[in-house]
Amino acid sequence: MNGALRLPVFLVLVFFSFQLAAQKYSNEFLTIGLSARAQGMGNAVVAGVEDVTASFWNPAGLARAGSNSGLQIGAMHAEWFAGIGKYDYLGLSLPTGNPDRRMGVSFIRFGIDGIPNTLSLYEDDGSVNYDNIVEFSAADYAFLGTYSQRTKWMKGNLYLGGNIKVIYRQIGSFANSWGFGLDIGAQYRVGNWNLGLVGKDVTSTFNAWKTSFTESEQAVLLATGNELPEINSVEITNPQVLFGVGYRIGQGKWTFYPELDLTMTTDGKRNTLIQGDPISIDPGFGLEVGYNKLVYLRSGVNQFQREQDFDKGEILTLRPSIGIGLHISALMIDYAFTDLGDSQNRYSHVISLRLDLKPKEKS
Repeated sequence: MNGALRLPVFLVLVFFSFQLAAQKYSNEFLTIGLSARAQGMGNAVVAGVEDVTASFWNPAGLARAGSNSGLQIGAMHAEWFAGIGKYDYLGLSLPTGNPDRRMGVSFIRFGIDGIPNTLSLYEDDGSVNYDNIVEFSAADYAFLGTYSQRTKWMKGNLYLGGNIKVIYRQIGSFANSWGFGLDIGAQYRVGNWNLGLVGKDVTSTFNAWKTSFTESEQAVLLATGNELPEINSVEITNPQVLFGVGYRIGQGKWTFYPELDLTMTTDGKRNTLIQGDPISIDPGFGLEVGYNKLVYLRSGVNQFQREQDFDKGEILTLRPSIGIGLHISALMIDYAFTDLGDSQNRYSHVISLRLDLKPKEKS
């Protein structure tokens, strides 16, 4: 068999095998960031988020929408790595009978589609049949169930919330895993200040992997000199702590909201601005300028990393972003333009929508 033809399947399997061995970056699709508003602000929204996307960023912020917001529906589509990876989101936020409580559900998919499966390229007699090539997807899915409420503590300015998280990861028909985790969050408002604290995967998230090669697929891999990938294992996602502080300024029809967030990982030394073992810290900063609750301009930076240049000297790279939001009646349209912060200039367009279906006012 031509080595180049069987390469796509083998590379995907090796990539996922490496992820299992290097659990430092387990379930990284959940760290990319959700919503064009957050992407435009460098993902610095932990302290101020208060819409349906709070289920992802800080579950405590869900209750800040209040019962008057009614049903909120959020959706997003983004294409990363020059369109190779597709990131989609759909979320709902519902009020309860208690105006201080709110619930939400979120569905997230990040996948690479259209990968050619060349394991069945050859017929039994050794002839090549390109019609046998079929495509498969390598995709990650997450389902979040969220509960949030406003407490009576600290003069009613403290909000608490939590997520139950179910994760499913799949590599075509070759391998899959199920995982479960828990997130908790808090937000506190005092004057114009917003404070946010989130613990992601506080109990650690466990993904149990298993492979499911058919006998014919195993025979092809062995006949072509490949080893069968052994990825029957448990993948562990260590806890992360996110802290954010923001300050809201109002001047006539104008509003200004800067926020600084710190993402603290606990799985060993990472290539971040502040490196440590086992804790590394990645800062992010965002600014949102609004006019008349109609138009919002955003900018942000995050993902500071140290890389080597051509002269083998160390340079500091970052992920810049810009964005715009338009609020039309019950519809919020957000757009962001950002790259991966890896010096390759692979910019991506992110679009998200939010629809507020408010209950009719009683006479």
